[in-house]
Formats: sequence, C-alpha cells, structure tokens
Amino acid sequence: MPEIRRLPSALVNRIAAGEVVERPAAALKELVENAIDAGARRIGVTLVDGGLQRIEVVDDGCGMGPDSMALALERHATSKLPDSLIGPDGAIELVTTLGFRGEALPSIASVARLTVESREVAASEGWRRVVDHGAVLADEPAALPPGTRVRVEELFAKVPARRKFLRTARSEYAACLDVVRRLAMARPDIGFTLDTIGDAGKRTVLSLQAGEELVTRVARIIAHELKDNSVAIELERETPHGVMRLTGIAGLPTYNRGVADHQYLFVNGRPVKDRLLVGAVRGAYADMLARDRHAVLALFLDLPPQDVDVNVHPAKTEVRFRDSAGVRGFIVSGLRQALATGDRRSAQGPDRGAMARWVSEPVTPSAAPIAPALESIFSGRDWTAPQQRFGEARTAWDAPLAQPQGRAEEAAPLPEQAAQYPLGIARGQVANTYIVAESADGLVLVDQHAAHERLVLERLRAAGAAETNRRSQALLVPDVVELDEVDCDRLEDAAEGLARYGLVIERFGPAAMLVRAVPAAIAKADSAKLLRDLADDIAKHGNQEDSGALLLAERLELVLATMACHGSVRAGRTLSVAEMNALLREMEATPRSGQCNHGRPTWVKLSMEDVEKLFGRH
Repeated sequence: MPEIRRLPSALVNRIAAGEVVERPAAALKELVENAIDAGARRIGVTLVDGGLQRIEVVDDGCGMGPDSMALALERHATSKLPDSLIGPDGAIELVTTLGFRGEALPSIASVARLTVESREVAASEGWRRVVDHGAVLADEPAALPPGTRVRVEELFAKVPARRKFLRTARSEYAACLDVVRRLAMARPDIGFTLDTIGDAGKRTVLSLQAGEELVTRVARIIAHELKDNSVAIELERETPHGVMRLTGIAGLPTYNRGVADHQYLFVNGRPVKDRLLVGAVRGAYADMLARDRHAVLALFLDLPPQDVDVNVHPAKTEVRFRDSAGVRGFIVSGLRQALATGDRRSAQGPDRGAMARWVSEPVTPSAAPIAPALESIFSGRDWTAPQQRFGEARTAWDAPLAQPQGRAEEAAPLPEQAAQYPLGIARGQVANTYIVAESADGLVLVDQHAAHERLVLERLRAAGAAETNRRSQALLVPDVVELDEVDCDRLEDAAEGLARYGLVIERFGPAAMLVRAVPAAIAKADSAKLLRDLADDIAKHGNQEDSGALLLAERLELVLATMACHGSVRAGRTLSVAEMNALLREMEATPRSGQCNHGRPTWVKLSMEDVEKLFGRH
C-alpha cells in the first residue's frame, strides 16, 4: 500500500506558486497590492526584459522590521487579516485588503531570487533578506529610506518546466503593463511610475501623480479622447447590508473598440475580470453596438463586503455575489440611464414591432454600368454642378417668410426597366444616412455607410489583383499617430503584410507610428482611427507566430475589412440623387453587397402590401 506522507515545504511552496505566480505579471500584481495595503502614497515599478529578468517594486509605505520580514516569507502569515475576523466567530468575508492569504511572497521566493529590503518609519536602519529558490542567502541590515523595496530576479530560472511556458519579453511586458494600469486606475490617490529596461535602455512608460480626479486618471490611462466621448456614472441602491454604489465613466456607443480589453471593472477597489460583470456591460450596450464592437469604460462597483465573496480564486480576479441577478440588473440599468442623459449623444434602439415588418430580399446580379456619379463618392468630388440661384438681390422686407426646404427632386415615373433594378430608383435621403428608394414592388431603405463599406472592400480586393502599381498613395506630409506601445508593437510586426495592400507604416518612437502611404481607395481615411482598429484586429485574431491558426492571407482579409470601413462614405454625408442611384446600381452588380463587412444588412425592404397595411388600406 502506498505510504501517505507530508510533502517537503519547498515543494509545497512551488505548488502554491503555480496557483498565484504563473507569470511575471502575476508576481507584479501581488507586489503592487502589498505596497497599496502598506499605505504607500508613491509606488515605483521597474521591469527588465518584460519582467523575465527582474521585477522591482519600491514604495513609501509603513515598512517592516526584521521579525516581520521573516514572518512575511513564511506560508499563511499575513498582516492583512485582523484578529476580529479570525476564529469560529470571525467573518473572513469582511476583509477589505487586496490580499490576505499570505502565500505570495513565499511562493515567489520558491521559484525566483527574491530580495526584500524594508525600513519602518521610526526605525534607524532598514533590513535586507535574500531568498534564492527557497534558500536563505542573506539576512542583514540595509541602508534605505522608509518604505519597502522588493526585487524578483530570474523567475523560474531553476524550474525549466515552468520557464519554457513563458512568452516573449514583449508579451510579458504587455501583461505587466496591464496590471499596473488597472491598479493605478483603482487608486487615483496614489502616484505610480513604471520604468522599463531593455536593449534600448531605460524608459519611463507611466508617470501618474497622486491625488488625480478619477475621470482624469482613467482618461490618462485609457485614452485622452475618452474624457470628451463618455458619460459619468453615479448611481446608488440600498441593500440589506448597506449601500451598493456604481461609479466611473462609460464611453459613448460611437466611441468603441474592436476588442474588449479596454473594459476595466473593479469591485470594492479590486480589479476583476468577472463574467457576470462583462455580461452586464454587454447587455447594457446590446442595442447600441454592433456584435463585433466593444464598449470602452471603467466601472467601479462598491458594495457591502457581506454581499460579495472575493476569496473564490487564488489570484482574486473573480468574485461571487450574494445577489448576482440584482447586481447585473443594477449595472445594466445604471449604464442605460447614464447613456440616455445629457445631450442625448447615444442612440435609442429601434422599435422591434416596426422592424418586424421589414424583410431582407436577395439581390440579383445586374450588368448595369456604373454611373460616373459613383466616382464622386470614392473621390470626394461633387459630381453635380451647383444650381444657379436667382433673386438674391431682393431686399429683406420683400422676402417671404422662410419655409422648410428639402432636397427632394421632381418625382419622375418609374422607368420601364425598373424591374431590372432590385434596389429601385432613389427618391431621397433621410438623416443624411439612409437612402430611400422606390422599387417596382416596394420601398427600399439603404444604409449608405454599410453599403459603401462592402463596395470599398471589393475594390480593395480587386486592386490587390489587378492594380499592383496603383495600390498606394504616398502622403505629402506623413501622419504621426500616437498609440499604446503594445499596439505599436503589433502594427510593427504586421507592417510588411500591410504594405502589400498599400498601407506603409513604420515605427516612430516607443509609442507612435508613422504613416507614409495609404491605399489609394481610402486616401481620405482618418489615419489615427484606422491604425487603432487595425491594432485591435491583430490583437483579436492573434499573430501568426503565436496562433498558427490563421494564415497571413486570411488575417489580411480581416484587415482589409477594417480598412474598407474607414474608406467608405460616412453616415451624415449629403448625397445627390445621381450619387444615390450610382450607389444602388453598383450594389446590384457587386457580390455579397446585401451585408456589410461586419455581418449587418446593408438594405431592407418593405413590400407595397405591407405599406398599405400600415395605412389600413388592405
């Protein structure tokens, strides 16, 4: 019979490290949380090779003495759990600190070289303790200012089975940067700095001052333009144990991203990645965003500790709510209420009853020639000459009262060949966004942006095969686009493939890209927004060397769809009737024109029978 025995303490620590410290970002999270719980007002982080070689965290908190430092490196020893919460009558769920298990430091020390230096405010000298993969190498006095300095070097250097699963220095750095951003966002009262050391030397990535307003801190971390494209969240609700409060800022539906990594969620000051909260955000924006777009926001949910369990995951990234349905409803209603206030910049969802009357019909191919007016949409030139205006010399008192004016032209009878045009003849434009057309058997409504987006994509595809010498248009003055460093890395890796489709970019410093040329078909596109969405696409679908699931050509097809979105005629642009008809004719001659590049319909149709039903004429 196999003998049951206790595992060696060193092995126990390594097993615990597998739950808490699976990569440099996890170790960094534990160290920064310790600094926050120590009452620090300033926290400095230094990374060498993305944290693979060294992680250093310096704070000005309360510090530790020699005895406390020795205890801190023992398992299940912590200062974050008060005596009142220990014992048979204790309520451990009432803990409010970020960490209290007492496993982080000994776990890190078992798989790396850990140096802890600390000095209490009232002490005359500090103390240093060095542990190398579980073995104590030094325990001695040290000279340093009040506070604590922790260094983690050569993580998993003596655990090759773990080391080989770590990613590249660039990928590990991106994960560490995300950790610092989230913790800094949760505590605007604390100053944060993040320095990175690599082949190019030392560089400061983040420098955040203590005492910033929440909105200012969030906008500095996510994007500066978020401050002008968001609404404030401030909502409270009574619970049996106290008050549940939701604060933060939420981006407008029109300010969205292609991936969901710009959603920052916090519960009682703790950064979390909880499925319930993510689902609540998705539900709140359900009628305002396309399926492939994601909201940008930072939400802070504060509720009584009795109503939430933060101890269900070793890394505490998941939580469990006592009333999960109530929390979800509170977040959804709070977001919807905020998005519907102010200057009403968020759109309301369409009425389901009305939309149920519209049906999509297939588009039949047509060999109709493309009208010259369509070229004005691609080129931006006005195809029709302005009408001459008479009587402008009339005096103000002779002029009649101003009457509402429209752009409607004289309604000519449908031509005999109308049956050959499934999308009908343009009759006008609504809200400078939707083309209203009359077909032989009904009424057609076309989303001009979605429709033209598909046409631009097909043109880009054709240009890639037949216009090899005219794909790219050089910019007279190259555009400098500032982005996150991680996004710049992704675009730099994909630059060669993008150049084959006419987009020529290059690195311009740590956090900027230089746009030298763009595809001729989208020469008027917004370079900054284009590069942001391209970086999101690459992040979402993975790099070739990482995933291996998408061939280069397939990933560039996804990139082309994003480029087409930026090169298409925007909602809000006034089109002439000739331009509208030209757009309809090319839609009829273009494959897959019934849906845009994101899966949404480009046009819907209401039959004449349904129109008559609406007016009770059936």
